[in-house]
Amino acid sequence: MEVENRAGLLREIQRLKQERDAVILAHYYAKGEIQDIADFIGDSLALAQIASKLDAKVIVMCGVHFMGETVKILCPDKVVLVPDLEAGCSLADSCDAADFEAFIKEHPGHTVISYVNTSAAVKALTDIVVTSGNAMKVVESMPKDEKIIFGPDRNLGNYINSVTGRQMVLWDGACHVHEKFSVEKIMKLKAEHPDAPVLVHPECRPQVRMLADVIGSTAVLLKYATESDATEFIVATESGILHEMQKKCPEKTFIPAPADDSTCACNECSYMKLNTLEKLCDCLRDLEPQIHVDEAIIDRARLPIERMLSLS
Repeated sequence: MEVENRAGLLREIQRLKQERDAVILAHYYAKGEIQDIADFIGDSLALAQIASKLDAKVIVMCGVHFMGETVKILCPDKVVLVPDLEAGCSLADSCDAADFEAFIKEHPGHTVISYVNTSAAVKALTDIVVTSGNAMKVVESMPKDEKIIFGPDRNLGNYINSVTGRQMVLWDGACHVHEKFSVEKIMKLKAEHPDAPVLVHPECRPQVRMLADVIGSTAVLLKYATESDATEFIVATESGILHEMQKKCPEKTFIPAPADDSTCACNECSYMKLNTLEKLCDCLRDLEPQIHVDEAIIDRARLPIERMLSLS
């Protein structure tokens, strides 16, 4: 894209945003140019908190489909747009609502905790929704003998079990990005950069988490990188977070951890990268594609999300 055309596109997005009374939300994993034009950026928890308080008529979620659904559940009276409906989530897709309902019935008497990376229909089957930033806190707030089903991310659930000593029943799902980080390549980076802390998202496999100096959500990793005295960091989560890390700490170096099957030194979510400036402009112009969620699902799914927000 030529600079002149890009500048015109940015101006048109700002014009349409004002005309539509719209607010743009962007996840840390979105492209840097999307983050730069957004009104708010954050992880899933922060974006849910922000969405619940917005007065705008139109909310554009530059993330993936389940994030748009979460906004619609919290703001059913607003027009909720996503730039591309094909921006899905491998973790959410790994947990079909009908299959999850059957799984719950196989384990009666269990409290159901679902990661926010799920469809609205799965949230409607849930007692409380969590994010990577508050999952540990929510689980630890429950009695030690509480029987818990945790889904759909087996790696996050395994991490919580290992830290808390719980024996939550885990749904067998995973994020394709965080599953693919290479232990061998991270160890090679550690040897090349011995003073660089390794920052790891809890959705990563246990073998990767064992290499970590810090384990946490994108917001936790960002905070650590900002406050640490270290000047280099190896980052094992989706590489979009490096944009905000670099903006906050231009004097520091952030090294993306590569995937097992990657020929480049990064690991990206192809779904997140479907969000582009052109699609953002189009959706503001056309007020499409919109997120629609059945009213009955909204009524059932809102309560577990509100429980999460009350604990956060």
